[in-house]
Amino acid sequence: MSKIVGIDLGTTNSLVATVDAGIPFVIADAEGQRLTPSVVHIPAAGAEPIVGHKANRVRVLKPAETVYSVKRFMGRRGADIAREEMLVTYPVRGEGTGQVSIDIHGRAWTPEEISAEVLKKLKRDAEAALGEAVTRAVITVPAYFNDAQRNATKKAGELAGFTVERIVNEPTAAALAYGLDKLKEKSKIAVYDLGGGTFDLSILELNDGVFQVLSTNGNTRLGGDDLDKRLIDFLVERIQAGGGPDASADNSMLSRIREVAEQTKIRLSSETAVEVQLPFLTPTFSFSHQLTRADLEKLTRDIVERTRAHCLRSLADAKLEAKDLDQVILVGGQTRMPLVRQLVSQWFECAEFAEQRGDLRLGTEHHTAKGPQLNTSQNPDEAVALGAAIQAEILSGGFKNLLLLDVTPLSLGIETFGGLMNVIIPRNTTIPVKAGEMFTTAVDNQKSMLIHVVQGERERVKDNWSLGRFEIEFEPAPKGVPRVGVQFEIDANGILHALARDVKTGHQKIVEMKSAVDVDDADVQKMVEESVEHAFDDLRARQWIEAKIRAGETIMATRKTMAEYASELDPEYKGQLEAALEEVEAVLSTEEPRTKTGDPKKLKEATAKLDEVTKPLADHAMDKAMEAMLRKRGMLPPEPPKA
Repeated sequence: MSKIVGIDLGTTNSLVATVDAGIPFVIADAEGQRLTPSVVHIPAAGAEPIVGHKANRVRVLKPAETVYSVKRFMGRRGADIAREEMLVTYPVRGEGTGQVSIDIHGRAWTPEEISAEVLKKLKRDAEAALGEAVTRAVITVPAYFNDAQRNATKKAGELAGFTVERIVNEPTAAALAYGLDKLKEKSKIAVYDLGGGTFDLSILELNDGVFQVLSTNGNTRLGGDDLDKRLIDFLVERIQAGGGPDASADNSMLSRIREVAEQTKIRLSSETAVEVQLPFLTPTFSFSHQLTRADLEKLTRDIVERTRAHCLRSLADAKLEAKDLDQVILVGGQTRMPLVRQLVSQWFECAEFAEQRGDLRLGTEHHTAKGPQLNTSQNPDEAVALGAAIQAEILSGGFKNLLLLDVTPLSLGIETFGGLMNVIIPRNTTIPVKAGEMFTTAVDNQKSMLIHVVQGERERVKDNWSLGRFEIEFEPAPKGVPRVGVQFEIDANGILHALARDVKTGHQKIVEMKSAVDVDDADVQKMVEESVEHAFDDLRARQWIEAKIRAGETIMATRKTMAEYASELDPEYKGQLEAALEEVEAVLSTEEPRTKTGDPKKLKEATAKLDEVTKPLADHAMDKAMEAMLRKRGMLPPEPPKA
């Protein structure tokens, strides 16, 4: 059986790693480079794509034919991608519910196909280094990648010739690389992962050699690329202010600026000032500007600070405070930036933090040793790939006493009567997981039930994400009689399988929620923030809908029974019933058309009053039903004929 390699398929750079004699290491290519830029150049129609460092160099000269940061488009609909994200130097097309495509030399490339070219290059490098065919891989993804994005990553791996054995969350893979299994039992670790295009913060706990993710939070559209863009915009503005051209309208010039901006940002992690030089932007104009570390920090500080809310939210989800953590580990190339390390240290109240600037070491006055240790012992660029390699070795049976458990970042459930979400798997549930619930019908003689699978934290389905729909058929029966079991299973790759089974016949349907077109991708950050912001409104809406359904059923049952025994009801009592019915209907009529909600307290009070008034009617109907049953069995004489 061939070796399983670990792959970090990154937004900016990608790596492949393996384990040899118990030691994980990143595999270098023929040029000795361990980081492969996630850049693909398409030279001509039908030509072999150029990948990695060579493509990155060509990117300046032929920006419209060179694809970078394609990970941001993986598994997403055109309608879900903000216009500013489309502002890249290559042609990106995506509208409505259609998939994103990249049109180069008459061919529409999908993001998966572009990523597959990067993976093919990593595959060739691994085979050359190991001297054998490599066909199996563990590939990492951001913790907040949804089902469609995970499947897109898996598809890219398959297009590259891999059997994808496991999809693993990047922060949780990094924990393995840092050797956190050597910590004491019950140790709690925060993994701060700020890469090129995504950000994740996960809280892990070590129990009996098992890594369990207590919580995870992040943003699939926040990373080093955003800092690059901020610096690029600044340089474009300075160039124009200095009498130069408008570089934003020239893709070739913009590519040159992007390359210099990225190099400048990297250098300012170890230097205090860098001279930005762009000679001959036009035949008559060259640009030069000294940029200090302080300038860069001022430009980008607000972007880095956007990660703080996710850190706090992840701690809250884990029901922990910063002082409860043992370590904070840094992952992703952007965490080399001194500002990032400084802010993370402050947010988590780290016991010790010192910063290297040139030959000077700053931060000799440390915090009181109460908070967690800021662990920067690993290369942040390589940690995820090394962790993926360790996970691959676990799957191969090489490491016996280590296990990694991920969690689902958002709740999963189905739509129930009234447009409410019924949660089956709550947020932050450890995966793999299987859970189910029994459901019945709300209408007489239903022949089928629509299973609408949704994901999110809001009470109403319309405010959550639709993952897909399918129907399960069964025999018609009165409402409440059919029994349909709905079961969700999330496998080790984080992919959801939904099952619906008619209990009576055993007929069932199983659907894998995998299509990028059928899955609504949205900003997880926005979803979680809105769930907090609208918590009281959502609760009120749920209470109103549940009370409305209950009131509707009570009204229908009351009117039906009144019609059946109309001749036997006392006129005064009938008037009381009508008054109670009108009171409930009056409260129902106050429903606000825009929000579809009203006052649940008033509705519950009116329905309770109707319940009280209808007790004699219900007793009378029960007596009549019992009497009819006894007559049918011959235990009472037949009812005398009516005159």
